[in-house]
Amino acid sequence: MQGQTILKRCLHAMAATMTILAAPGSATAETLPDFMEPIAGLTQSSPEETATKNVLALNTVMFELYGDAAKVFRANILAKHPVILALFSGAGGRFILYRPGQPPLDAPPVPIAYQLLKSVGHATMALTQVVGPYLDNPDNQSWRASMLAYRSRMQSALDGLGLTDMPEDWRENNRVILQNNIAFMDAALDQGVVSFAELADFSRHQAPFLKLNVAWAAQTQVAHWMGVLTDWKAMLGPDWDKTYAASNTIYVARQNNVLFSVLAQFFGPEAINSRLMLIETVSFTTTPEDMLDSLTRIIADRSVGSLFFGNYHLMDYELMGGDARAAIQAESDKRGTKAFLPPAVPFGSNQWPTLVTPGPGPTSISELP
Repeated sequence: MQGQTILKRCLHAMAATMTILAAPGSATAETLPDFMEPIAGLTQSSPEETATKNVLALNTVMFELYGDAAKVFRANILAKHPVILALFSGAGGRFILYRPGQPPLDAPPVPIAYQLLKSVGHATMALTQVVGPYLDNPDNQSWRASMLAYRSRMQSALDGLGLTDMPEDWRENNRVILQNNIAFMDAALDQGVVSFAELADFSRHQAPFLKLNVAWAAQTQVAHWMGVLTDWKAMLGPDWDKTYAASNTIYVARQNNVLFSVLAQFFGPEAINSRLMLIETVSFTTTPEDMLDSLTRIIADRSVGSLFFGNYHLMDYELMGGDARAAIQAESDKRGTKAFLPPAVPFGSNQWPTLVTPGPGPTSISELP
């Protein structure tokens, strides 16, 4: 009897405790240790909020599933198809060839003359960044320290120019550019002010020399990579026809993208947007891992598009794009305005992934006055 009485008391105590804990707004902090006090408290969630979170969680989990599957998909792709990555870099690019069952093959770099030409050209245009915020302002001398430091580097480059590896006429052109840069910097330091008129005159004077550097750099870069791809295409033989390739680009470099355009000469028009992709990024450089992830995602999503909608290239495009076009048209009609939309392009189009509509005006530096 005594044991039963004790048991009943325990059960009553447990029931009372559960009632307190379950009661909305009850002071549960009294039943918790002191160290829990700062973080304790009831949280509220309506049935509607909980239901919404549960549905939205499906999309979050989707990305995890995609990430896990992508590792397998990438291995499968690389086991069956050669892949070429053409990555932008300050050295004129980096080409990597992945072949099934073999280690990645890095192509030799672009000749150093390419970097020398770009360095001198960039250094010249960078002078506008040194003086630009301080034009026609003699009271502000905060630019002088940067100018003096940059002048020292400019002089060092000029002093050693004769030892650099480039043709003599290229070297002479760069000597003139550097000498003009130093003369402009010395004049600014002596006067203690830079006028916009002086900067504009300096820029016009340097432009013809800079145009030559741009042209020579392009010739050096293109000749090198076309040579590399000629060798790789011969090496791969029949496997070239199942090779994928991708190049990265930021907004400013997407038009006439050098690396993509070189690849296109070897892959042909029918491969553009099919086996040859231009992947836009937000930075000049992209890691090979990120590029392979993007390429894998594009190829894998094509199979998903075929499964659900019967079109292999559907998911190369914004999935809601077509319906969004119709919605924009309908909303524009409601507002009495004319919808402004690009032409509808069929899935799997092989057109260049850049601006393709011709029009008036210059299209290259050589066409400028």
